[in-house]
Amino acid sequence: MKILFIAFSQSIHTSRWISQISDQGWNLYLFPSLDNGETHKDLRNIKVYHSFYGRQERINSTVKLHGLPLLSKRAAQAARLFFREVFPRYRIGQLIRMIRKIKPDLVHSMEFQAGGYLALEGKKILGKKFPPWIVTNWGSDIYLFGRLDKHKAKIREVLASCDFYSCECQRDVKLAKDYGFTGPILPVFPNSGGFDLEQIKKLHTNTPPSKRHLILLKGYQNWAGRALVGLRALERCADLLKGSYEIALCSVLEHPLIPESDVKIAAELFTKATGVPLRIIPNNTAHQEILSLHGQARLSLGFSISDAISTFVLEAMAMGAFPIQSWTSCAGEWIKDGETGLLVPPEDPEIIEKAIRKALTDDELVDKAAVKNFSLVCEKLDQKLIKQKMINYYQLVYQNYVSKKTFY
Repeated sequence: MKILFIAFSQSIHTSRWISQISDQGWNLYLFPSLDNGETHKDLRNIKVYHSFYGRQERINSTVKLHGLPLLSKRAAQAARLFFREVFPRYRIGQLIRMIRKIKPDLVHSMEFQAGGYLALEGKKILGKKFPPWIVTNWGSDIYLFGRLDKHKAKIREVLASCDFYSCECQRDVKLAKDYGFTGPILPVFPNSGGFDLEQIKKLHTNTPPSKRHLILLKGYQNWAGRALVGLRALERCADLLKGSYEIALCSVLEHPLIPESDVKIAAELFTKATGVPLRIIPNNTAHQEILSLHGQARLSLGFSISDAISTFVLEAMAMGAFPIQSWTSCAGEWIKDGETGLLVPPEDPEIIEKAIRKALTDDELVDKAAVKNFSLVCEKLDQKLIKQKMINYYQLVYQNYVSKKTFY
């Protein structure tokens, strides 16, 4: 089977998804939906089609790069900028040539606003010669962007043109149907894959959440993330935190031209105002270390105006941290509000403060939640089970749809 992915080549979510099937002996290809010349270090057994790329650090030897290699990333970036200016549709042309050359059995675009829209342009050109197309919905692709005038028509067009739809939330199944999708919907499970339960068990300590003294906060502050609201809510809880707890901020978004981000500035001011220690976890921290942080935390907090099932929430559940998450995600499909976690509005520090106070003062709540959440993780998020679901997913599509038709 030959599968062409159109997705973010630098994304851990792309890497985790592809890694589930990279040992099946299938021919896998990745066309970056954002042409940035980056290749995630955890990709395996795949050919990646950049336009121009510079030096690639730490990529696996089984990854084969295509495109024009240049001496440096800066030179490659300059070449890409030139082509975007002179030939605005050059990537669409490259995608068309690639499809005609490798003749994939399936095209799988992951995420709508880059990968899905790019695949749509390709299908408009190739028409019936475009291979069967799976569209996967990531966190905010429909739930948020579907409410914006700029994207409504495009989202409907993608859903009308694709052959299969997949997502990680029942909420997004309904949304796809509301936007007109009438085709087959593939099994619903987390886009990030499952957990290696043996590794998770090794990382577990004997310390119950009620005896832990760390609070983990997801540091996204952007068009969706609301880390600053979380910091404000924690500041309002300073009387409970000071002298007893430390805050750890992870996934803080950084910009190469802005050395001090708004979150970092707010974090420093938070500590000065409250006396509560706070550390920022580097963005290149290994996933195992992030899991360990959840395993040291009493609470794991994540707030955004839109998300699907946040991997951050699933990690907290796996490692025993009590999740407090914005209700604008699909967390409600995994945690029971008030029992195994707390769901809150993403932009109301007063309500978030009340939730934090409850979770800091109710030892029984957080300890019981840890047991129930880990049981659910073992039942539904075993990496081996999800991997087999993914393999079945592609085989089902191939055997019942692809193998019986000719597209070239």
